[in-house]
Amino acid sequence: MTDTTAGHPLTVAGVPNLRDLGGWTTTGGARVRPSTVYRSTELYRLGDSGRPAFDRLGIRTVYDLRTAAERSAAPDPHLDGVIGLPLDVLADSSTAVPANLGSLFTDASAVTELSERLRDGQGFRLMADTYRQIVTLPSAVTAYKALFLGLAGAEQRPALFHCTTGKDRTGWAAASLLTLLGVAEEDVYRDYLLTNDQLLPALHPAFAKFEEAGGDPEVLPPVLGVDKAYLDAAFDEMRSEYGDIEGYFMKGLGIDEATLRSLRSDLTESP
Repeated sequence: MTDTTAGHPLTVAGVPNLRDLGGWTTTGGARVRPSTVYRSTELYRLGDSGRPAFDRLGIRTVYDLRTAAERSAAPDPHLDGVIGLPLDVLADSSTAVPANLGSLFTDASAVTELSERLRDGQGFRLMADTYRQIVTLPSAVTAYKALFLGLAGAEQRPALFHCTTGKDRTGWAAASLLTLLGVAEEDVYRDYLLTNDQLLPALHPAFAKFEEAGGDPEVLPPVLGVDKAYLDAAFDEMRSEYGDIEGYFMKGLGIDEATLRSLRSDLTESP
């Protein structure tokens, strides 16, 4: 039985969509180890009020999956005793939606242009294409390989990985890791879709700002939220290119079998 705390949001001021990946039950009857790997949004707005709660998590390493431009515009704060490692998943992409989220609301002409670009289901299609990219894009392969090799090292845990809103690049990292650990597909998707409950309410001001700048707020949910079909696209790309989750990790990312065994043994425990 899955731990009742699995997927529950962790309350840290300034960091919505923060949760522990632990607590999910595997199909073999083990449990993903709690208080070991976390996922979240960017940490840019983590201020003094949120620091005590964040510090109590004991995080040693933060993996930042954002582009260089995103990191420059909203840098993570310095955290004493925490190693920050930049891993630019989308460095090789000029079309992926998440890399451009930071500029959505700053330029009225850009807002109008984007609003037109995302109409009539285009936002949905662009997001699905982005998810395919984060499985096979060379920079994504490099970034996720470094992430999972890092998570296999005990000295780097507890660890947290994040992108800007903690839903797409972060969503694939969490979904692929949970799948590797043996969590049932239903629960992998459940964790992924929790973003719609834990993030979208915090983005209501952004919707209003977008509308004030002349944009159509109706086009934003496909871009700022998550959809089962997006993760379907990523897993479809994974199966098409690599066959299954082991193929993705071993043939796609170049991670050896011994490291996969280490991830499974270290990140799961008896319930």
